[in-house]
Amino acid sequence: MTYHPKSDFMRVMMMRGFLADCTDYQGLDEALVAGVVPAYIGFDATAQSLHVGSLIQIMMLRWLQKCGHKPIVLMGGGTTKVGDPSFRAEERPLLTPAQIDANIAGIRQVFSAYVRFGAGADDALMVNNAEWLDDLNYLDFLRDIGRHFSVNRMLSFESVKSRLDREQSLSFLEFNYMILQAYDFLELYRRYGCQLQMGGSDQWGNIVNGIDLTRRVLDAEIWGLTSPLLTTSDGKKMGKSLSGAVWLNADLLSPYEFWQFWRNTTDADVGRFLKLYTELPVAECDRLGALEGAEINAAKIILANEVTALLHGQAAAEAAEATARAVFERGGVGDDLPTLALSAADLAEGISLAQLVVRSGLAKSGKDAKRLIVEGGLRVNDEPAADPGLVFTESDLAQPLKLTAGRKRHALVTLG
Repeated sequence: MTYHPKSDFMRVMMMRGFLADCTDYQGLDEALVAGVVPAYIGFDATAQSLHVGSLIQIMMLRWLQKCGHKPIVLMGGGTTKVGDPSFRAEERPLLTPAQIDANIAGIRQVFSAYVRFGAGADDALMVNNAEWLDDLNYLDFLRDIGRHFSVNRMLSFESVKSRLDREQSLSFLEFNYMILQAYDFLELYRRYGCQLQMGGSDQWGNIVNGIDLTRRVLDAEIWGLTSPLLTTSDGKKMGKSLSGAVWLNADLLSPYEFWQFWRNTTDADVGRFLKLYTELPVAECDRLGALEGAEINAAKIILANEVTALLHGQAAAEAAEATARAVFERGGVGDDLPTLALSAADLAEGISLAQLVVRSGLAKSGKDAKRLIVEGGLRVNDEPAADPGLVFTESDLAQPLKLTAGRKRHALVTLG
C-alpha cells in the first residue's frame, strides 16, 4: 500500500527501507505525532554477542530515539530458556541460567553505542523478561492467558506451519514460545506503557498475538511494525561471512575485521546498506550506491567507516581504514590486523601451517585450512604457500608472519 506518513519515525522507516509491514499505518502514525511512543524489540540471549543480522533492529531503535520516542530493549532471559522456533528446522539447544546471564552481559555492551539510556521520557530502557516469566504460576497463566489463544490459529502461522509441513518435530516447549512472547507485550504495556513492538518479518505472527492478547485483556490500542528479512544481493543471509558470524562485540570480532566485512560489500548492496546502517542523508546514499567501477570502492570505504564508527567509535574506524590501506596499497602489515600471539611453549615442537591458519581464524577447521592451502588460496608474507604440513618454530617468528587467505582476509602471527 502507499501511505504518506506524518511522523518523522514512519517517514524514516519508509524512506530508508526499514518497513516491511505494519498492523495499522495510520493509527501508529497518529500516535507518533501525538506524543512519545515507547516501543520495544526483543533479543534472545543465545550467544555472547549479537551479530550483524541484528543490526537492522538496533538501528530501528536508534532512529526511534532520534525521532523523539522511547526505545525498550527487551532481553529474553526467560524466553531464551524455551527458544524461538520461528522458521527453524530443529529445536534450539537449551542453555543454563548462568549461560543466559553471561550472554546478556555480553550483549548489553553493544546497545550503549546506539541508544542513550536514562530516566527521561525518551531515554532507553533495558529490561529482562525473566522478571515476569520466571515466577509465573502455570495454572494461573493457563487460566488467565492461555484461554485467549486458539490452537487452530497458532497452527496456521507460517513459522509453525513450515515445520509441520516438512514433518519436522515441534515440541510443546517451543509451541509455548509464541504465548510467552505475546505475554511480554502485555507486561511491557502494563509496566512501561509500551505501545509498539518491532521485529523482523518472521516475527509477524508473534507480534500479532501480543497485540490481540493485550487488546483482549486490557482493551489497549497498540501496534506492530516489521522490517524485511535481509539478505545480500547474492542471496546470502545477513550476518555471516566466510570465516563465520560477524559479531558486534569487539572481543569476538576486531574492529578491523568488522570494518573489512563492510568494505567487502557487493556493489549492488552499497546504496541499500548505506540507508539501513548509516545516518547519511538518503540522497547521498542513493548517489554513492549508483557509482560504478573503481568509484564504488570509495563508497564502500564510506560505508565501512560510517558503520564501524557507530559501533566502535571514530578512532577505531580511522585505524581500520589506515590498516587496510597499509595492507592493500603498500603491502605492509598494518597495526590493527587480527593477531595470533604464540608463546615459546606453543612452538616447542613446532606448529604446522594448517594449524596457524585455523588458530588465526582464517579457516574453521584443519580440513578447511588444508583445502585453502592446497588450492593455492593462502600466502605467507605475500608469498604463495602450498604445503599444509610446513612446520614453523620459534626462530621463524623473529619477525611477524602475515597470513593472507584469498585477497582480502589477513592475520598476523607473532611471538608473544
